[in-house]
Amino acid sequence: MKHIALCLAIFLILLMACSRGEEGIDLSVYKYNDTRNLVRFVRTAAQKLQQEGLAGLAEYKLDRRAKSDYYLYVYDLQGVNIFHAGMPELENRNLREIRDKDGKRVLDLVFEAVANPENPHGWVHYTWWEPGKFYPVPKSSCHFKVRLPDGRDVIIGGGINYPLEEREFVRIAVDSAVNLIQAKGDSALALIADDESSFNFREVKVFAFRADGKILISPVLSDSLFQANLLECADETGHKPFQRALEQMQGQDRTWQIFLAKNRYERNLVKKTLYLRRTRLGTETIYVGAVTDLPQTP
Repeated sequence: MKHIALCLAIFLILLMACSRGEEGIDLSVYKYNDTRNLVRFVRTAAQKLQQEGLAGLAEYKLDRRAKSDYYLYVYDLQGVNIFHAGMPELENRNLREIRDKDGKRVLDLVFEAVANPENPHGWVHYTWWEPGKFYPVPKSSCHFKVRLPDGRDVIIGGGINYPLEEREFVRIAVDSAVNLIQAKGDSALALIADDESSFNFREVKVFAFRADGKILISPVLSDSLFQANLLECADETGHKPFQRALEQMQGQDRTWQIFLAKNRYERNLVKKTLYLRRTRLGTETIYVGAVTDLPQTP
């Protein structure tokens, strides 16, 4: 029995070590290997950058064409690109004003992400061009702030094209929205509803509603045309996910709820997951949430 217990303990230790990644960062929140591998890739490069400076990234530029899954870039805190493995023509240019095709100021989102304690790996979601390709594609990138050997602070990042949606992406957006509401009150609502903000990306849109189901921030449109009572909204099997989520939140301030929806790419119903938080807006209780695809077994 002692031998079995020892083996089990060793197994659990190894399992925990694997989930935290080779660099000691917590990767257990991710369901997809693509996501975990990107975080490892960027974190490893960040450590090399911290120790060796920009000279330490030369191998990544050489390897870029051989490995096209993702590539590295580095910006200073003014928005000047000082290294880009995939698009070297961007180097030494200030790109602070650059927007993606949806109007998002990408670097502003990056600086916001690395300063956000809810977003430990600095995730940003936007639309960008693949090097050597014509069409911009959906992208998710992670970022780390690094101090160079010469004392300068920079941001290093890398991204995935056509990323799989992680529940962690939704968790970051909703928890960040709750923090903003707690800090700014009513004025936070317009910031969260802004399509160019970090709270809205791809099919994900952070929304908010009162305890009676009346909408404060629409999950569909940026204006007030959508007036449905969310507590009465049902999925394709007749279940009411918002009402059920509120019932499950007795004694807790957050919950996940799974429901079924139609998908234009599949004949069968697909599973969606709702993440919902309870918070206060002045004297009123409100709920903040977002919906994404339920991650599939990798």
